[in-house]
Amino acid sequence: MNKENASKTISLIDEKYINEATEFAINAGGSKKKQCLPEQSGRHALRKRWAVAAACLAVVIIAGSTMFAFATEAAEYRTAVAFFDQYGLSAEGLSRAEIKAVYRDITTKSFKNGKTVEVIRQAVPGWEIQQAEPTAEEIAAVWDRSIFNSRYYLEGYAYAFPSYGKHDDQRDIEVFDKSVVKCSKDDTLLWTAEVRDFYVTGAVRLANCSALWGQSETYSASDIHYGWVACMDDAGKLLWEERLDHGFRYELVVAVLDSADGGVAVVSRGDWNYLCLSRYDASGRELGFQKTEMGDLYIRNAVSLRDGYLVHLINNRNHVSALLCRMDLEGNVLGTYSLESDDSDYYITGMAEYNKQVFLSGYAVPKQSDEGGRHEIANVLDHIMKKDNWEISSEELTALLRDNYTAVLLLCDPDRSVPRTFYSVKGSLGGKLKVNDSYKLEWDVESITSSRFSPATSAYSIRGNCKVFRYTFDSRGKLAGQTDTGNTATYSR
Repeated sequence: MNKENASKTISLIDEKYINEATEFAINAGGSKKKQCLPEQSGRHALRKRWAVAAACLAVVIIAGSTMFAFATEAAEYRTAVAFFDQYGLSAEGLSRAEIKAVYRDITTKSFKNGKTVEVIRQAVPGWEIQQAEPTAEEIAAVWDRSIFNSRYYLEGYAYAFPSYGKHDDQRDIEVFDKSVVKCSKDDTLLWTAEVRDFYVTGAVRLANCSALWGQSETYSASDIHYGWVACMDDAGKLLWEERLDHGFRYELVVAVLDSADGGVAVVSRGDWNYLCLSRYDASGRELGFQKTEMGDLYIRNAVSLRDGYLVHLINNRNHVSALLCRMDLEGNVLGTYSLESDDSDYYITGMAEYNKQVFLSGYAVPKQSDEGGRHEIANVLDHIMKKDNWEISSEELTALLRDNYTAVLLLCDPDRSVPRTFYSVKGSLGGKLKVNDSYKLEWDVESITSSRFSPATSAYSIRGNCKVFRYTFDSRGKLAGQTDTGNTATYSR
């Protein structure tokens, strides 16, 4: 029986047996019994409790139909190894005797061997990363399936691009003079370049160059706001630059990406209503342009896929913050979908493609009972308003915020355009994603450590600090380590 048939069989099983199997898995942990099963991430994510039960039942049902007695130890070991291989169970770190013991433990439904729980936990993708209040500690057992393929990435570059003005004596105003771009790698300055045709608002390292983008400076309401893109070589020499002129009064460049044909793709927003894709070859010649009317949507970010692009959109009017749009290689919109669940709202903060998979960093908050314009913290504010004089200590407020936020790392399958699994860290917000020089995925998580209530401040009601932890994942999707970066981030809502 293959995995697909096993899944169909499991879906027909009465839930009381699911509960029974889950209890088997939990109780097998002994001293680890208090570890929590991960919670549901959304409509498109697996329910973790179901996943553990499904994994347990799958191996029990399938093994029960194929197991038969072998006369020799070698035959039993070969059967156990085949069982592990067939159902994606990892035997890493297990001795010959332990592999056979786990095999027998699962197939007999005893679940008394401590190694069994570790094996099952490794086979189920998407686990909560435990983080002490408010510091982090590494998870003991994580997802260990080999679902990635190797791919070479050029990352680890950092850019700074301050802009400078000069005084226009004729008009007696301050006007744009230049942007000074500095490119560094591993804290070593590689090059410095001046850009005078536009002020730089973003930069990224692509496969064959450093791409810069920005906006032409304007000094009156009648001026056209052109977007610009430029590519620099590894010495900081300009390879080419182009002004985006597609008939808009305002075109804002959001992201510059590698295209499948070795050129450059530019994602932009035209006149606040259009999602645009411009394609350029390696010399800067425009190969094509496509625009799609999307209405009042803000374009937050974009990443390249094997056969197109994935764009993160925000609908401020409807307060939809986790809307994703698929485009093909020519910029035609293939469809949109949002990350939703019945009990949580999701906010995306970062995107990265790693080994032909798309990762989304973000955070989840419970559905708020009375939003009142504060869609993330309505319940927290409601708690404060019920107190005398609206007074609340930093300790109490921080505890409420940590209970309100959960950082999530979603793995999105580009072929299906839905998240397949996730990691989560309670009391935190998901931060930036990047692929480091060792070709490992780095996920920054901002753990809320302090806060204060400021009702008289117009810009925010709550402000605080976060401690930044960095989680590293290898090419197989396994959590390879965690570090305290020593950095802090500001939180305000």
